[in-house]
Amino acid sequence: MKYFLYLFLVIVLAAGCYAAWMWYSMTHPYQDFPKEGVFVDIPHGASPRFVGYLLQHDGVIRSKLAFELYARRHPRRTLQAGEYFFDHPMTGHDVFWKIASGQIYEQAFTVREGETIFDIAHDLEAAKFMPAGDFIFAASDPSLIRDFAPEARTLEGFLFPATYELPRHPTASELTAQMVHKFKEEWKRIAASDANGQTADDGQTAAMTPTGAKGQAISNTESPPARLRIVTLASLVERETPKPEERPMVASVFDNRLRKGMRLQCDPTVIYGLERMGQYNGTLTGKDLTFDSPYNTYEHGGLPPGPIGNPGEASLRAALRPAETNFLYFVANTQGGHFFSSTLADHNRNVLKYRRLLEGLPADPPPPPPSAKKRQTKPAAHQQKQHRGNA
Repeated sequence: MKYFLYLFLVIVLAAGCYAAWMWYSMTHPYQDFPKEGVFVDIPHGASPRFVGYLLQHDGVIRSKLAFELYARRHPRRTLQAGEYFFDHPMTGHDVFWKIASGQIYEQAFTVREGETIFDIAHDLEAAKFMPAGDFIFAASDPSLIRDFAPEARTLEGFLFPATYELPRHPTASELTAQMVHKFKEEWKRIAASDANGQTADDGQTAAMTPTGAKGQAISNTESPPARLRIVTLASLVERETPKPEERPMVASVFDNRLRKGMRLQCDPTVIYGLERMGQYNGTLTGKDLTFDSPYNTYEHGGLPPGPIGNPGEASLRAALRPAETNFLYFVANTQGGHFFSSTLADHNRNVLKYRRLLEGLPADPPPPPPSAKKRQTKPAAHQQKQHRGNA
């Protein structure tokens, strides 16, 4: 009888010690991984037991069994798949809730306004997210935007500039899908707010010809070809000026030239065409302006076949509603902005201003000095007056 009593006490003591160990394992911080931290990748559909195994194997928790038991006490909380980063000691309790709440490791990646798919790809590779070629390949497939702009040849123009939170190794296709989804959300919001700011007899806005009638906007219900033209125009505006307040005027210049049948003569379109062929070395020359490319708006009339970058909100709004002006020309003013003009003569004068500013001179030359003839007029009159007095 005493034997069974001792055995029972030993079992109770062992169970108590084991329970105490389980409790200690979950309530006291533990770290058995390098100081720089460790990444743990939780696959989709992983059981609490397998997750506990991964965490214990990587030195994040003391006991996989304690973790599993704790997880089973919370059956309504699902352990979220993803990559988690641990850089400091945590209790098993905190580790469980970090994974259950899906606090996966993410890094901020910013797509700046006007960047091309080549710029984005370079930035992604520099940040060690993915090879540049992977992103360019994914962005060259326009299927994600087919419902919005069937004529689009790539995703250029539809990768909305914003800051995205990315895992360490995102897939190119998932990233482009995220960027296109962001574009569609922003387009719907911008087009809706623009349409609400005006009235139309049929409740819709008229189509632009070829990019939009002055003073009219295009709603989200406009035809897909018109949407592609709007985004293309917006990309030109984005690449031409960094000043948001100037963008409606730049859009107006392009809109006016298109309606008059004038070539756009837009340098960024030539640069983009060269980039696509891998022939741009950072400097645009006069010879480049004759480069054979459908994106060369010096050689070809109308808009280029598609966007030349990814425009932001201000440029999309400017393309939807260009300013009402008679401007046909603009040239840089060396201050980040531009001089605008309606005639070639005024434009040529503005070009001279630009060149003077580049030389460190005032934009306008000083007024000419009085002529020699005027300087001689007063002495002659004085002499005549004296002669008459002497007479």
